[in-house]
Amino acid sequence: MLLVLGVYLVAGNLSGGAGGGAKTLAKGSVPAAYQSLVARWGNLCPAINPALLAAQLYQESGWDPDVVSHADARGIAQFIPGTWAAHGIDGDGDGDRNIWDPKDAIPSAASYDCELARYVKDVPGDTTNNMLAAYNAGAYRVIKAGGVPAISETQNYVKIIRSLEKSFAAPTGRVDPSEQAAGAIAYAQKKLGTPYLWGGNGTADQGGRFDCSGLTKAAYESVGIKLPRVANDQYNAGPHPGRDELLPGDLVFFSDDLTNSRAIRHVGIYVGGGYMIDAPRTGAVIRFDPIDTPDYFGATRVTEDGAKALPTTV
Repeated sequence: MLLVLGVYLVAGNLSGGAGGGAKTLAKGSVPAAYQSLVARWGNLCPAINPALLAAQLYQESGWDPDVVSHADARGIAQFIPGTWAAHGIDGDGDGDRNIWDPKDAIPSAASYDCELARYVKDVPGDTTNNMLAAYNAGAYRVIKAGGVPAISETQNYVKIIRSLEKSFAAPTGRVDPSEQAAGAIAYAQKKLGTPYLWGGNGTADQGGRFDCSGLTKAAYESVGIKLPRVANDQYNAGPHPGRDELLPGDLVFFSDDLTNSRAIRHVGIYVGGGYMIDAPRTGAVIRFDPIDTPDYFGATRVTEDGAKALPTTV
């Protein structure tokens, strides 16, 4: 642990990073079981912040601590065993380093990020972008290229994480309105009165019927923005305005667990005046419903970059 703390102290003295500092997590964006870990370790060095660390973990595993990739990357932080052997730490101080334990894996992800930032600290450009590129392609390639290398996978990885970062960060000012919002509302309005269908995507073989996230997905797809299929992933399609900042076109979400976006079970499209258009449940039709209910979770202002950044499978 003395060696690890030494790495932290060195990493904490880095300069030039754009990732760290004042960013805090949006309400419920990180599952409650991991929120304190992400909030603490996300401030480990200036190159990262809690929202950036959350974006990485979500992109890598969708918060699943038991997932294994086709490349044998393991756990919530998706460490390959060889990388874990070199860089995994005992985050909870219980005497072991367990790749499957988020209390070790999340601190290890932050520690590894800061270690990579130290390696690329003298490379021109944004230290956080260079750190993310090193995470994907290796520090040597970043140093050799003098920045993010011209590798499409690496460039996309950096862009994805930086875009997702915005959906995990609590807004610090005005959230810009979506240009596609009016078109999404217009689409949903045309579906008023359509019967609900669990799993419905509005296809002809389903009689044009939808469930809640099928409707919101189709509404935004009609204006050129492709959302993931399920509501709890749609939550990360952009930043999160407060209740008093809602604009027509925002997606509004509902959950029985207001501390965990992964538990979101319903979504609608806000239309103003405290109402949304939604496909509520079996036996009902697409209709206007009030949003101010005890299970109101929050809202997302959909952005094109935010939607593109979402993983297709988590």
